[in-house]
Amino acid sequence: MTDRMAIIRIRGRHNLKPDTKRTLELLRLERPNHCVVMDPTPQTLGMLKIIKDYVTFGKISEVTLSALLAKRGDGAKEPRGVVFRLSPPRKGLRNIKLSWPAGALGAREDMDTFIKKMI
Repeated sequence: MTDRMAIIRIRGRHNLKPDTKRTLELLRLERPNHCVVMDPTPQTLGMLKIIKDYVTFGKISEVTLSALLAKRGDGAKEPRGVVFRLSPPRKGLRNIKLSWPAGALGAREDMDTFIKKMI
């Protein structure tokens, strides 16, 4: 299996630009705390540049992916095309207007621990 990337929407829908709104719709990230697992293709990385101020993303391990599918997958065996509805992270988020590590947005190294706080 190839490397997978988890994308989680952090911010809401207030004052969205039309291209940002459309990109979030295409990725099926309709509400905060929704998560999508995708392959890091050039198209996906281009979309992440547009929505980087509204989501957090990073590589996800197989162990965390299987835990995510078992707990929140509703019987899905393959994460492609599945939007996971996660709970807010335990102990809350950092600032939702700043990028990682000062805030909660953008690319992060510890995506596995962040997802485990939300499962």
